[in-house]
Amino acid sequence: MTALFSFGLGIGTQNNNSEWLEVFYPQPLIAPSDTIKNVLAENLGYFGGNQTLTLDTVALEKLATAFAEAGEDALSSIADQFKHSEKPAVASILETDDNPTTVPEGYLKLHLLSHRLVTPNNINLTGLFGVLPNVAWTSEGAIDINELAERQLRARLNKRTLSVNSVDKFPKMVDYVVPSGVRIAHTARVRLGAYIGEGTTIMHEGFVNFNAGTESTSMVEGRISQGVFVKSGSDLGGGSSTMGTLSGGGNIIITVGSQCLLGANAGLGIPLGDRCTVEAGLYITAGTVVTLLDDHGETVGQTKARELANKDDLLFRRNSITGTVECLTNKSAVELNEALHASN
Repeated sequence: MTALFSFGLGIGTQNNNSEWLEVFYPQPLIAPSDTIKNVLAENLGYFGGNQTLTLDTVALEKLATAFAEAGEDALSSIADQFKHSEKPAVASILETDDNPTTVPEGYLKLHLLSHRLVTPNNINLTGLFGVLPNVAWTSEGAIDINELAERQLRARLNKRTLSVNSVDKFPKMVDYVVPSGVRIAHTARVRLGAYIGEGTTIMHEGFVNFNAGTESTSMVEGRISQGVFVKSGSDLGGGSSTMGTLSGGGNIIITVGSQCLLGANAGLGIPLGDRCTVEAGLYITAGTVVTLLDDHGETVGQTKARELANKDDLLFRRNSITGTVECLTNKSAVELNEALHASN
């Protein structure tokens, strides 16, 4: 049997048809040890493949004992606590990083991202949207949309108000994990599956989608779309936008290099290198025609913005007189001309 890709013991919510709505994994694991794999084989009959196994009290008791004997005290404690809960428990075992096919598998992968065990675009989430159900996220937890009206009535009859916070496939991250060393002013704007690096501040208007996030110290007042990763020390100004693979970016993976600045209401549709700036209000797409300027402000040519992707030390601005998009650099005009020739 090959090494496992990931494993998690989870507890979650099912609808009236025993279909999973969501799963919480207190301690998801990436590349779990052979010891854990042996416990799963001996106590759950696991012998390979990607599996989602619903656990009853007897199975949880066996796992709690076996993990304790194997020296896996944290997993033993989780299994022991789960057996006292009325919520359904599950073991998600992923031998390979294949497309998620069940809700527990999908949630395990989202947890791996938000626990910083994998970085965005380095885990297979193909088909995730089709797997996850649309759920009413309420003051009483996840509720199947088709069962919401009944639950609202039941709450009213018992002198309670059931508050619906959102209707979405993804819950907010902080209901499942709060990464260390971060500030999040508006928690509803960060979805489970976001990767929020140590030292990141996300202000009230900042948004981070799943499979997206920040490497470490960054200030986020704009939108980090699905698939976008922001490296250390960069600042996304208020109202700024990054083009993700779900919002017209196709398969282009947008990254923001270290120590970059996206000005207020700026937009980005190409990967930026390090120490780049996009001025306020300017939206750069791959096809944007850019006039190249040397260190003296003289025009040295034109190119499409895609040819400047991943290059360092660039300043993108719009000429207030002509309306043309210009790119300046601290590098020599020779290097700018190399970028121009590369597009021919």
